[in-house]
Amino acid sequence: MDAEQQALIETQIQSFSKKIDFYTSEYTVEILAQKVAAREYTVPEYQRAFTWDPVRKSKFIESLLIGLPIPFVFFWMNNETGKLEIVDGSQRLRTIEEYLNRDLQLQGLERLDLLNGTVFNDLQLSRRRKILNRSIRGIILSESTDIESRIDLFERINTGSKVANPTEVRRGILRGPFMDFITRVAKDPLFTSLAPVTEKQRKEREPEELLSRFFAYSDGLEDYKDDVSPFIFRYIKKMNDEFSKNPQLEGEYDARFRRMTNFVEHSFTLGFKKSAKAKTTPRARFESIAIGSHMALEENPTLDVTPELTDAILESKDFLSEIRSDGANAKRRLLGRINFIRDALLQRA
Repeated sequence: MDAEQQALIETQIQSFSKKIDFYTSEYTVEILAQKVAAREYTVPEYQRAFTWDPVRKSKFIESLLIGLPIPFVFFWMNNETGKLEIVDGSQRLRTIEEYLNRDLQLQGLERLDLLNGTVFNDLQLSRRRKILNRSIRGIILSESTDIESRIDLFERINTGSKVANPTEVRRGILRGPFMDFITRVAKDPLFTSLAPVTEKQRKEREPEELLSRFFAYSDGLEDYKDDVSPFIFRYIKKMNDEFSKNPQLEGEYDARFRRMTNFVEHSFTLGFKKSAKAKTTPRARFESIAIGSHMALEENPTLDVTPELTDAILESKDFLSEIRSDGANAKRRLLGRINFIRDALLQRA
């Protein structure tokens, strides 16, 4: 690697680096349970609806009992209320409180199988004291740590875990007129037929994710730095403010959405699907068709392309190369697949 490339890497690292002030503290399990019960900790809305099942709770308690390392709990200091907000660790803390105070009955354990069906007070007094005195380390982020940074931390810690995904997080926090608009048009019958999702994806708000990307990317990628989730977060936050200031914007964005979906219905045999029987909508494919079509219509509002021509475009080796998965969210790749469809549609018009 030459010096120039190393310098570019260093510049990129510095551009994404965040200065976050924090300090650490030790808490006993007993104190943590007391504070949860007394509601001394606040749980962000995007975490409230997501709870572990009984077996996962039990296995966490088993880890506590046998002395396995417990991950740090992350808090954020809210100076207005004086309370700590749980940035990551709410399931662990709520499980501890439930076990100590509300007779959580253990189940599904394999190592400590003799504990299945038992509650905390079934243990010997000496064992109960050991559990109460077990300490867990907490990291407290300063009040200057903004909501975007806290969510970014939450998502990175929980990558691959069964927790709220970025779309669900944004829906919980970024309430406002633009978020309401996204939620509404995600249920549009034509859109749902063109961009099918599984029931699981629907519950995880995949249609809202697709449309958030459509509007955010079609409004411009000047500030995009290969960082999908933070970029969408900033965009929705900004658009909530814009929609509040100018309610007429909703009509304009609704018209943009309907022009795009009507064009895709008319011009693309399969809509956003990869095959006739497909039950899911690949994100890269959706982005290229939806935003590429929008950009082409911006240049030529009377654009008319037949399904036979778009079939040839989507079956070409060049298009398949543009939507391959590796590095899919890199700005270069994103612009590549969007511009490919835009240019192909305009050339065949």
